[in-house]
Amino acid sequence: MYLIDTNIFLEILLGQEKKDSCKKFLSENSESIYISDFSLHSIGVILLKTKKIQTFQIFLDKFLPDITLLSLPKDKYYQLTSNSQNLLLDFDDSYQFTLAKFYGFHLVSIDKHFKKITEIKTIII
Repeated sequence: MYLIDTNIFLEILLGQEKKDSCKKFLSENSESIYISDFSLHSIGVILLKTKKIQTFQIFLDKFLPDITLLSLPKDKYYQLTSNSQNLLLDFDDSYQFTLAKFYGFHLVSIDKHFKKITEIKTIII
């Protein structure tokens, strides 16, 4: 099972450098991909703030129906600060890490900050 980081979807939606690699990974693992509620909100905030409303609609239509949305249980939010401090992660990376660890998932990202993580399996595209 794979928790897909926000940047994987943004890479595809914004047509950035690694979009083909990201598309390939999602296509090859379509039955095992999950997204955090935080990622969904972040994608919405970024795309709507930059007036890419149709791009957000494409995300909702193309990706969201086939992806399971996960949330961090309320009692696990306390781990965000310790994970952030111990692993030197910002809030969003700490959230993704904590969620992936809680569910026992691999974390898929293009963020090289996750290379140093050894507590969970990370896949850097």
